[in-house]
Amino acid sequence: MKRKLAVASVGLVMLLAGCANNTNVIEGDVKTISTSTGESFPQAGAEEKQEQKTEATVEDGKKEKGYVFCYNDIVIEIDAASASVIKQLGDANSYFEAPSCAFEGIDKMYTYNGFEVDTYPLKDGDHISTVIFKDDTVTTAEGIGIGDSIEKVKETYGGDAADENGMLVYDKDGMQLCFIVEGGRVISVEYRSTVLDA
Repeated sequence: MKRKLAVASVGLVMLLAGCANNTNVIEGDVKTISTSTGESFPQAGAEEKQEQKTEATVEDGKKEKGYVFCYNDIVIEIDAASASVIKQLGDANSYFEAPSCAFEGIDKMYTYNGFEVDTYPLKDGDHISTVIFKDDTVTTAEGIGIGDSIEKVKETYGGDAADENGMLVYDKDGMQLCFIVEGGRVISVEYRSTVLDA
């Protein structure tokens, strides 16, 4: 329980960093919500568990940028436009929004079974900023998830990760794949954009 709360807290703190005004939290059996920008998003308290497929079917010749998270044949790429991904993922278990601290518009957080997808606004629409694992029911495309050993992470991704206070950070193509480690085990996995690091 402490691990789930810690992971949820990290995502919420990142989203709210300095922008606590005009927030909306929606959870439970809400059918449709409208944001301050007039967009509508289907919501549901979906309790069904779906088996994750970590390998996605990708169009021939298409190369993803950085590390990608794959869920039920849906490829989720950091900094990519989020509209089609959110539509493919279907009803979120919960939704949260807040004015963006870094951009003009609304940052959004969609929570699904086992993971969360956060977005940031640009003129051409929302883009994926972060994917955060919520429990051990999902893994990276390479097979690493919460509960795995630090040795397994290093065997899978190599030993050249930056160690930032107990977090292993792998950089690739302008994005990061982060593993928070405690007691030699992964307690959090996060794919994140570096767009805010500049």
